[in-house]
Amino acid sequence: MQFVDVIARKRDGQALPREAIDRFVEGVVRGTIPEYQASALLMAIVLRGMTDDETAWLTDAMVRSGDRIDLSDLPGVKVGKHSTGGVGDKVSIVLAPVAAACGVIVPKMSGRGLGHTGGTLDKLESIPGYRVDLTIDEFKQILREVGTSIIGQTASLVPADKILYALRDVTATVESIPLISASIMSKKLAEGSNALVLDVKSGDGAFMKDRGQAEALARSMVAIGTRAGVRTEAFLTDMDAPLGRTVGNAIEIAECLDTLKGQGPDDLTAVVTRLAARMTLLAGVERTPEAATTRVTEALRSGRALDVFRRMVERQGGNPGVVDDYALMPVAPDRETLPASRGGVITRVLAGSVGRATHQLGAGRTVVGEPVDHAVGLRMLVVRGERVEPGQPLVELHHRAGRGLDAARALLREAIQIDDAGGAAAPGDRILGEVR
Repeated sequence: MQFVDVIARKRDGQALPREAIDRFVEGVVRGTIPEYQASALLMAIVLRGMTDDETAWLTDAMVRSGDRIDLSDLPGVKVGKHSTGGVGDKVSIVLAPVAAACGVIVPKMSGRGLGHTGGTLDKLESIPGYRVDLTIDEFKQILREVGTSIIGQTASLVPADKILYALRDVTATVESIPLISASIMSKKLAEGSNALVLDVKSGDGAFMKDRGQAEALARSMVAIGTRAGVRTEAFLTDMDAPLGRTVGNAIEIAECLDTLKGQGPDDLTAVVTRLAARMTLLAGVERTPEAATTRVTEALRSGRALDVFRRMVERQGGNPGVVDDYALMPVAPDRETLPASRGGVITRVLAGSVGRATHQLGAGRTVVGEPVDHAVGLRMLVVRGERVEPGQPLVELHHRAGRGLDAARALLREAIQIDDAGGAAAPGDRILGEVR
């Protein structure tokens, strides 16, 4: 079968055989299938979809396109975690050390931010000296000694995804649940975990704006993981409003540290506690949800989780002094607050607009490889459901000599809705559902 016939078959709504999908992935990596044909098939998939079998075969072929990390020599069940991304989403940075402090091995390969969503690696690089480019041997040694390590994806893992994602990004073929599922799950399966917890965001600041779409994505990924022999579960979480109080890079690390010290925002603490408890159960450390939650709470209260974070930072070349002195991280030279234009109740805080506001300040990037300013960002001074007075500060902006300040202010005024009556969801109501 000529590859043009593979494209035509999918164009006409027919399922592809496994050998055609294997040929597609192998040809993309080797360069034997030209980009215009690969792009044509990607568009056909966007328009016609894929069956569960096709999606699983695509994921498997992508995993086999590169190396797969073998963690079998590490004791115990290894539980991975992945988030589909959002504004103020700093869960992994807190969750990994919390779960590790509970006795779970947590391997974590993360990504950088693009567009309105922040990246875990960008945030961690706010810590002076912190290395995200460890070798696999270094990664495994830190997992063995500390219990968790957060690094960037190595070049040898799932090279097919790097090529396909670059094509999707420039051919309007990103929005496809089978393609998104295969992209995410190929990387997580190559990571070497025995079990996986997914945090699938839904709302204004997420890639999946609609809860139905988010649930469909969660079910697709859970099915792929289960079929591959990795116990996979998903949480659906609300990303209509930013998570926590801060959005940026260094400013979010400070909030992570506050949370590890038991002083973080309620919504972030609640999500971390729920997901960490589930990871503890999947690892077999505890047998009941109640016991798992108690163990997580104690790991935070006792300071064990904070100590795990400190040791992870030190082992990855970072300055562990940031745990006690946040000023060791980049600090924006200028501050400004945004006052309320009227009194009333905060009924909406649109996460997407808040994310774009921090992007205007320099905290994000528009193209891959563009530098970010780790110092700038913002702190939300109000949350949904809170009553405010005219002129009351709503947001504290951390900026550098006014860069992007006017645009950020305009976006924030668009993001924050003040009405006469209440009715907004209270902060902390973040878990929308589970998929197992």
